[in-house]
Amino acid sequence: MQFVYPQFFWVMIVPFIVFVFLVVTNKDKVSRIFSEKVLERLRADSDTLPNSLRNLVLFAAVFLMIVALARPVIPKGEKVINVKGISAVIALDISGSMRSKDLYPNRLEFAKKKLSELLDAMPSDEIAVTAFAHNAFVLAPFTSDKATLKQIVDGVDESYINMASTDFVAMADLAARLLRDKKQKVLIVFSDGGDKEDLKGLAALLKKRGITLYAVLVGTKKGAPVLDEQGRPLKLRNGDLAITQLNEELGKIARESGGDFVIAGYGKSDMEALAREIHAKFSGKNRGAVHIKERVELFVYPLAGAVILLLMGLSSMPRAGEGFRRRRRAQQ
Repeated sequence: MQFVYPQFFWVMIVPFIVFVFLVVTNKDKVSRIFSEKVLERLRADSDTLPNSLRNLVLFAAVFLMIVALARPVIPKGEKVINVKGISAVIALDISGSMRSKDLYPNRLEFAKKKLSELLDAMPSDEIAVTAFAHNAFVLAPFTSDKATLKQIVDGVDESYINMASTDFVAMADLAARLLRDKKQKVLIVFSDGGDKEDLKGLAALLKKRGITLYAVLVGTKKGAPVLDEQGRPLKLRNGDLAITQLNEELGKIARESGGDFVIAGYGKSDMEALAREIHAKFSGKNRGAVHIKERVELFVYPLAGAVILLLMGLSSMPRAGEGFRRRRRAQQ
């Protein structure tokens, strides 16, 4: 037998022994430490149990409670459980073009909605979420807690948007580091595609790191003006409006890596289909193994004993007014 929380046992047993010693010896110091009412209860007379025996019963009950809280168990070895599902990194584009309004209310908010739908379609999978523009950073480490992930993603607003150029290589490099120890190396990118120059070197990096890319393209081929922080359209040097259009080049790179792409639309069916495709490709592969210690819990036995002894001790306490009636009978 062993304790799951042995430190709790040793922390509690020392003051318990001191308390028992002080009560049993009943020295003058006790009256200075404890109130007279407390000592009176400990010394209360009883017609059923002597003081010393009742105290012993109550002390034994407290001791058994300490043992139960320390959680005694009988170890039975380890059990290995293979965890189903995949590990994937989701990257959210927060570059300046994601402020464009060719999708309601804008590309960023629309992408967040689609990301949330994808999380709903991957309930048992382990997901990490990153954001990227000129730099890439982690929004949430790997977790299966989809409610927390959606809350974190929902907190990404337009204040995150960076008007600098989009660095897809930095995004993929961060994903590679996160996926370094994972069996499946899956990267899902929510983006409007970026410029061709932004995508330079991405395919080579994905191949080198063995990453399968899936792209969720957000935007329209017609495009929309690029907006600044005040929501005003930006203009080129020649005075024309800066228009950003959906670029499917990222989707081509995804297919070259062994993945696929989808142009995000209204409704959940596209994200459900993407989740099915990812699971189909990686079906039969476990996310990893979890070692669980098997043991027989014993805390219920000392806890039951403590309850029984506590009831015995408390039931032997004199009823209210009993001492007064005894003294009155003695006087008569």
